Amino acid sequence: MHRRDRRHDSPARRRTALALSAALLAAAPLLTACGGEAHPGAAAVVGGERIDVSSLQAEVKAARDAQAASPQSAQLIAATGDLGRQKLNGMIFDRILGKVAADQGVTVSRAELQETRAAFVRENGGVEGLEAVLLQQQGVAPGQVGDVVRRNVLMTKIIEKLGITETPEGQQKLQELFAAASKSLDIDVNPRYGAWDDTKVQLDTGADTAPWLVQVTRGQGAAGAEQLPG
Repeated sequence: MHRRDRRHDSPARRRTALALSAALLAAAPLLTACGGEAHPGAAAVVGGERIDVSSLQAEVKAARDAQAASPQSAQLIAATGDLGRQKLNGMIFDRILGKVAADQGVTVSRAELQETRAAFVRENGGVEGLEAVLLQQQGVAPGQVGDVVRRNVLMTKIIEKLGITETPEGQQKLQELFAAASKSLDIDVNPRYGAWDDTKVQLDTGADTAPWLVQVTRGQGAAGAEQLPG
């Protein structure tokens, strides 16, 4: 079988997957809870797997440390005041993404990760440019870039395998796929952080927020290499 060289994927194709996953990181207050009664010390439990508060805090700290080292630290921190919630959204979503990928028989090779990362580096003017964009837009520390790359590759391969297009019908299909996977994982979030909404595939604190795929549809015109997900 012919294997398509992913180095020649168009920036638009990669940006589609990036935008689809980026919208998971919805705005909300910084999380500082220390555990709920049902699962002490856990920020969430996904498919029986704990996401410890300590792990979440470590993700946030790595990003905040990187921001603090930047000459634009004040602006970066102010722009990502919702960083704790973004990180928890991302950590939960990555587990849902892993479930969808496994169900669809989608895997990622080291070569694919390397090729995609190299493409992002080229499109952002080098390693420092890519790291600066991720830190500014989504509060992603340099050591967390690999998570962004893996998420993008998986999303791209799932989208390609299912023939999903950038249309309302295509996004509805993707929404239903991820919502079903989310529900099957029986996600339990510490109530101090809010609650997980399987339909929206995101944390819900009671605010009136649109489903993440709808948000992507409305914002795709601005999505690109300068707006990568965390």
